[in-house]
Amino acid sequence: MPEPLVDTGPETGIHAADQILEFTVPAAAAVIETVDSGRPRHRRDFVMWLAIGWLSVLTFLAVFADYLPFVDHYTTVFPGEYKQPPSADHWFGTTKIGKDVFSLTVYGARLSLLIAATAIVLGLLFGGTLGLISGYFRGRSDAGISMGVDIMLAFPPLVLALAMTNFTSGRIPRAAAVIIVLAILSVPPLTRVVRASTLVYSNREFVIASRSLGAKNGRVIFREVLPNVMPSMLTFALTGLALLIIAEGALAFLGSSVAPPQATWGRLIGEGRTELDDAWWISLLPSAVLFLTVLSFNLLGDILSKRFDIRESSL
Repeated sequence: MPEPLVDTGPETGIHAADQILEFTVPAAAAVIETVDSGRPRHRRDFVMWLAIGWLSVLTFLAVFADYLPFVDHYTTVFPGEYKQPPSADHWFGTTKIGKDVFSLTVYGARLSLLIAATAIVLGLLFGGTLGLISGYFRGRSDAGISMGVDIMLAFPPLVLALAMTNFTSGRIPRAAAVIIVLAILSVPPLTRVVRASTLVYSNREFVIASRSLGAKNGRVIFREVLPNVMPSMLTFALTGLALLIIAEGALAFLGSSVAPPQATWGRLIGEGRTELDDAWWISLLPSAVLFLTVLSFNLLGDILSKRFDIRESSL
């Protein structure tokens, strides 16, 4: 049994405060542990694993599509089987020229995910570098980079993407042009996110201590600031990846993405929009796959932001 709290002077008052902390801190920790281990956390974990499972299955199908017996090549045509509804032979039905929609969706996943993933990696490299420079050095470099980011964000992204893809048409491969365009579009928001996080950590005690010990700016950035900024970069990258998948789909829908016969989700949805009355599955089922994929990336990004306690900043 703890001793009774008797206030007989300053020292006993301190002793009483220690006893109060002895009771309240473990109690508060127990409450927090109970809340964290309750149903909301289990539900969040279930959603996370469900999203990871969907993305894992989709990635497996996209990577090994050439070797799977139930996935036909995207150039395969089934004569006489035009606009066939979903069945045991064709899970997502067939198109107006007799191609299997499920196979086109799988190959579309390969190309759409590859384009979006490559673009977001390039965006992280350039946008992350600009954000670190802007948030760490500040001054004129911060003003110049921020002005450039604001100018790029002022342009409508879809109009800018269409202009750049049309400008590069015929000069470089279409897939490379789309990757470059989407990477450029991802740089401004990534720069702002990394800049905001860098501003927070550049004045922390461990950074100041590293500077006072004579560490150079490069070492401080890569050894002290970057590891702390990385969680927010990766979290935003997941959300950005989902947005780039939609952007590529919009470009393909408008005919500005990869050329036929290569399949992407956007092109498949665009080709089936005129057949909605009698062949709804051509557009609707690939749209459902696209929706579930984007939703999974968004859910994972949201879960990671809560796990790393990442808050949006208006800096």
